[in-house]
Amino acid sequence: MSTIYDIAKLAGVSPATVSRALNQKTQVKAETRKRILEIAKELNYSPNYLARSLKNRQTHTISLVISDVTNPFFTTLARGVEDTASRQGFNTILCNTDEDPTKEREYLDLLLRRRVDGLIVSSCGQGETLSELLAKEVPVILVDRRIEDLGWDFVVGDSEAGAYQLTKHLIEIHGCRNIAMITGPDTISTSKERIAGFKRALQEAGIPIKPEWIAVGYFKEEFGYKIASQFFSQKNNLPQAIFAGNNFIAIGVVRAARERGIKIPEDLALVAFDDLEAASLFCPFLTVAKQPAYTMGSLATQFLLERISGGEKVREKREVILKPEIIIRHSCGCEGK
Repeated sequence: MSTIYDIAKLAGVSPATVSRALNQKTQVKAETRKRILEIAKELNYSPNYLARSLKNRQTHTISLVISDVTNPFFTTLARGVEDTASRQGFNTILCNTDEDPTKEREYLDLLLRRRVDGLIVSSCGQGETLSELLAKEVPVILVDRRIEDLGWDFVVGDSEAGAYQLTKHLIEIHGCRNIAMITGPDTISTSKERIAGFKRALQEAGIPIKPEWIAVGYFKEEFGYKIASQFFSQKNNLPQAIFAGNNFIAIGVVRAARERGIKIPEDLALVAFDDLEAASLFCPFLTVAKQPAYTMGSLATQFLLERISGGEKVREKREVILKPEIIIRHSCGCEGK
């Protein structure tokens, strides 16, 4: 890899002159600058941004750490982060943890070594790894999933309210009483809040909560398929409806139902958290609690950039909880949109 010292030797000038020329400083003669730029191009020179960042103490790079980049929710959230960061002259590094705490820790260690200016994190853990960042004094914004005791800003969706509204709709509009729930790990806030909203709707309706009908595990299609298949194997105790903790789980439920000839919504009502962009190709159309993913990513990035540029001026912890949009479609039994 070529350096400014190689350029300086070939141009017959000092390294300082090369640096000034490459950085468009006015004190370099036009003829000298032209010769330096030509040599730099011939040597395929690229600036050492890490060295520059050490001097300036800023890399103009942030990172977004999410659990599943294939999920349309996180894809849209990431676009909100990247668009907002780019407008402010920041680059974004995207890291996908696959809901693996070990992988999350490795990414965070790597990002700190790369000296990113700040982090936006949707953590797959309970905060043990993230709590180590407190000593690093690196600005962190939590997105989608919150961890209360860390004291960081967060931007999340109202999972409890969305789950409550969807479950209440099943009960009051469709008369469902035997409702099962399949969701992600109950160690993260989104799952815990969705379970809480689900239970609250049942309790208000006087419906007994059946622990065996609340399955926690992974926000994955295969988990939805596996648990739904187990529910469907109980021929004399089929649920009237299933609440899917996210869109991928819902796909797994639909796949399991189709394999067994169970029709949605005629035989089984289905609701889910988070929408699918390909919903128009999906039959039946899903009734969902749609979160403003792009806004979530954009706001989190604005908060992070404010912390990076003048963190001492932003003293208060900022907590934003965004309401989901309940979209009624065919999968619950309604005419839908």
